[in-house]
Formats: sequence, structure tokens, C-alpha cells
Amino acid sequence: MLPCLCVLAACAPASTPEDWLGPVTAVDNPALPGSRYPRVATGPGGEVVMSWLAPAGEAAHELQYSRWQDGAFDLPAVVAKGDDWFVNWADFPAVVPGPDGLLAAHWLRKLPGHVYAYEVRISVSGDRGRNWSAAVTPHDDGTATEHGFVSLLPHDGGMLAAWLDGRHTSGDHDHGTAESGAMTLRTLQYARDGSAAGPGVELDARVCDCCQTGAATTADGPVVVYRDRGSDEVRDISIVRWTPGGWSAPVRVHADGWHMPACPVNGPAVDARDRQVVVAWFTAPDRPRVRLAFSRDGGASFGPALEVASGTPIGRVDVVLLPDGRAAIAWLDRDAAGGARVLVQPWTPEGPAGPAQVVAAASGARSTGFPQLAVAGNRLLFAWTGDGEPSSVLTAVAQLR
Repeated sequence: MLPCLCVLAACAPASTPEDWLGPVTAVDNPALPGSRYPRVATGPGGEVVMSWLAPAGEAAHELQYSRWQDGAFDLPAVVAKGDDWFVNWADFPAVVPGPDGLLAAHWLRKLPGHVYAYEVRISVSGDRGRNWSAAVTPHDDGTATEHGFVSLLPHDGGMLAAWLDGRHTSGDHDHGTAESGAMTLRTLQYARDGSAAGPGVELDARVCDCCQTGAATTADGPVVVYRDRGSDEVRDISIVRWTPGGWSAPVRVHADGWHMPACPVNGPAVDARDRQVVVAWFTAPDRPRVRLAFSRDGGASFGPALEVASGTPIGRVDVVLLPDGRAAIAWLDRDAAGGARVLVQPWTPEGPAGPAQVVAAASGARSTGFPQLAVAGNRLLFAWTGDGEPSSVLTAVAQLR
């Protein structure tokens, strides 16, 4: 796919005054063939780290990562390795940078004897990855149920973890019935040495079963976004905020009214700067849609939902705030030939700030994973899974204008 991407970039039309992004150009990365499911994370100082799952022998995997420095990825490093990991196209590991050389990582480990039971494992490094703490599990319920869809966020000198917790379910992957109980959203703060800095806290007692969570830091503190789940099976996007009195009650970002009796596996994305917050998400109350909403008060309230795309979106969104206050949103969309493509577009609270541009062609299959987006200086950095045989981690950059 890399040569194909280069050809697409070379054939791009000459720039015009309305262009907001330069040609998308493939860039090498150190992920070996067979790697998949990249995750891109940006630290408080702008440091960009990409992590991915790499093959490590028969049925074994490694969580690897690389820093983006001076326009290129550095040599990869390994956090952990295992042959008992839960590997899933939608629920995948991450390495997240924090201040002063802090890194935190998470991955998922299967529980023996159960098809859908797995636990979260977290490790922390305070010295830029030279040493990692012993892996720990943030949930202490001891149930053979699902725990995953983790968001890690630098907070209070350490790392905050938020995850979907199935302790009240039956563990049979059929959550939310009267017999099984509901999936919950929980959080736990970790200190710099990898120890828990307090007890875990339940943020929401009933959430969508397998949609990604997202987290960001505002001037007021952390926010966590996720797909909620009403008793009437309406599954809209909600937000909880850290306040001086503790975590807020959940508030809907927008009332889509999407009645959905099953999990769409299509969670929201969030970014923040000072008190500006932007949330992007997929919904389908009548037809597939990608939407975006801005907050000017740290996520306490949001402006109207902006319609980014409708009719053909697959979703799997990511969003970042650009240095000038615009938001860039990336998503998967069907093309006219029945395939798919990764698109990116800038938005402001008033509407689109430039045309959508094609990043790359993609199959749209589960194996494509969730395309990733990050601001890297004056460029946008993209990452996604090439779903050929073997799979590959694909990366590209484009100049912001």
C-alpha cells in the first residue's frame, strides 16, 4: 500500500488558496510486517508516540512503540510480550506519554476458560521507557468478565485510566439484560511509580458495551467521553468531567436519539486545549452520520452538533485541535466503488473550514482498525492498519497550511 499512497500523493492537484492541507505523503515507520492496530498519542509538551501490536512468534504478541522526532520515527521499543493476550480489532493497546519522561501503557490479557473474559494490564515508566513498573490490573472485582476500551491520560503527576468494566455482567458477551447486568465506566489514578493513587471510581453505571472511550485534559481537569446506554436503548455520546467536587454526573454531548439494541463498536474521540473541547462521533438515528461539537467551557456544555458527513460514513473517528483553534476530524467513509477511504477535514464551531481531503484508500473491513490522527509540529500525522497479508502499520504526513 505504501507505493500506492505515494502515487496518490504525487498525482495530487496543485495547491490552491483554499487548500488547508498539503499532499499526503507516505512515511516509513519501524513496525514489522504482521504488525497492526496503531495508536497515536500526544503528550502535554507535544511529544507524539505511536504504539502497535507486533507479532512475536506463534500466538505471541508484543506491545511496541516509537517516538516521532524531527520528522521521522525512531527505533522501536518493547513494553511487554505475551502469548495470552486478548487481541481485537476495536479494543487495542496503547502507549501514552506524560510530562517529564512519563509513559504509561496498557494491554489486555485473556482469562483462561472463558471466550469473552479478559482483563486490563497497565504498566508505567518514569524514565522515558528505560524501566517499566510491574504490570497491574486496575479493576479489583475478580470477575471473569470483559474489561477494556481503555483511555490513558496524564493527570496529577501520574496517569489516569478510564475503562469499560463488566463486573456486573454475566461475562457472556450479552450485556444489559435483566439477568446479566450492565457494562459500567470506571476510572483509577496511577502515581508515577505505577502504584494506584486511590480507589477506583464508577463514572457511569450503564454504558454501551464495546465502544471506545476517549479522554482529554482541559484547563479545569480531565474529561472522559463514551457512548452511553439508556434503559430505552438510546446510545448517544456522553461526557463526564473532573470538578473541584469530584467527577460530574454524565451529560449528553448531543441528543441524537439513536435507538440501537446492540453495540455499534464505534466510539467517540475528544481533544481539548485550555477550556476548548471538541468531540467527534458516529451515529445513525436515521442513516449513518459523523458529527462534531465544540465546547467553550471545559465540556460543561456544547454548541450544536455539526454534520460532518451523512449517508456513507463508516465512522471510526479521530479528532485533534490545531494550533489555530480549528479542529481536524478524520473518519472512514464509503467510496463510490464500494470500497472505503480515510478522509480528514477542518472545522470550526461555525462550520467547515476547508474541504475534506482523502488520506488513503482502505478496505473498511474490521482489519483496517481505527485510523489515527495527531498534530506533529506544523503537520498532521496519520496511522492506520493495512489489511493485506501480512497486515502492516501504515503512516503518512501532510503539511498544515
